Amino acid sequence: MAAVRTTGRHGNESGRSGATRPTSDGALRHDRGAAVVEFTLVSALLTMLFLGILQLGFAIHVRNTVVASAAEGARYAANANRSLADGQARTQMLLAESLSSQLSTDVGARIVDVGGAATVEVTVTTTLPLVGMLGIEQGMTVTGHAMAEPAP
Repeated sequence: MAAVRTTGRHGNESGRSGATRPTSDGALRHDRGAAVVEFTLVSALLTMLFLGILQLGFAIHVRNTVVASAAEGARYAANANRSLADGQARTQMLLAESLSSQLSTDVGARIVDVGGAATVEVTVTTTLPLVGMLGIEQGMTVTGHAMAEPAP
């Protein structure tokens, strides 16, 4: 009498499903534990993508805050009863309230001629954050402008 050979669902003799699987050339492929490896690789990739999106959002937030502070400082200095030093101080105060002290900032103000009109220009140079608060020193420079009011 011939012995009857039984195999599992995927052609393996152990009877355990998922241990081996036949390939197109007839060889057996071991895929036990593949789901754990695939999950680890995909989750690591998704985590890096998520952190990259968060960092981009943070860099845009820093840029928008610096632009708004420079524009507000220029408007403040453009008032008839204010000086360039007042505009610089206002910009530095807004930046100190809005951003971390870890981001080094350099604020400058001057009067420029734009189309024959006196205009206050406030320039802010700060760190461009790349990884958290760490980034390129003096990597981002923005300016804010406002028409200077004539002295009374």
